[in-house]
Amino acid sequence: MSSLYLREDLDAVGVGDRLSITGAEAKHAATVNRTRPGQSVLIGNGRGLVASGEVLVATAAELTIDVEAVEHVEPSSPRVTLVQALAKGDRDELAIQASTELGVDAVVPWSAARSVSRWEGAKVAKGRDRWATIVREAAKQSIRAWVPEVGALSSTKDVAALAADHRVLVLEPDAQTPLTSLTPDARPLVLVVGPEGGIAPDELDALKNAGAELVRLGDTVLRTSTAGPAALAVLNGMLGRW
Repeated sequence: MSSLYLREDLDAVGVGDRLSITGAEAKHAATVNRTRPGQSVLIGNGRGLVASGEVLVATAAELTIDVEAVEHVEPSSPRVTLVQALAKGDRDELAIQASTELGVDAVVPWSAARSVSRWEGAKVAKGRDRWATIVREAAKQSIRAWVPEVGALSSTKDVAALAADHRVLVLEPDAQTPLTSLTPDARPLVLVVGPEGGIAPDELDALKNAGAELVRLGDTVLRTSTAGPAALAVLNGMLGRW
């Protein structure tokens, strides 16, 4: 299977062009993936444009291909966003990594009332950059034409406001409505996953009052690192993505 490398400044490319990447991406291709001349690889911009071709140069400084084909992949519709509560350890990072592999279109970090992990001060930018790196690498690994967007750190009020123009589905073990019973409509979807201690009662009230729907996945309680990816797998089937 071909490997995918990203060049975010790539706006246009045609069949027959020579296309190169440099810097850390080229070094990774040559030293980690051991890409060699003669192999076929993909180079994309993370926004739907993907070029494929045979490798001409593969060094730690440069990866160059002869472009043999170009594909423009449309974004998924309806769009699915994961609002993931900050969690201790690396559980929130595991959630967004797996969710990216499963096709989520955007991820939003949520500072929930019961989040043990906190992004404050310089940690806000550092945390968001870390999430951006995780989804970028996961998109490459899963050969995705679109790299999910990473939103700004959000409060419960911010998350509730999404219900104005999204269908917001809050994963809650005690909810009466199974996720599998829903019928998708044209609205973009938002999945909300709480932290290890669950979503606080006043936060659930705020989300419900804003128009969010509480749904459950099953009879068991999933970790915060597992719930989002599991729900995405269900939605992929419901939306015909799989």
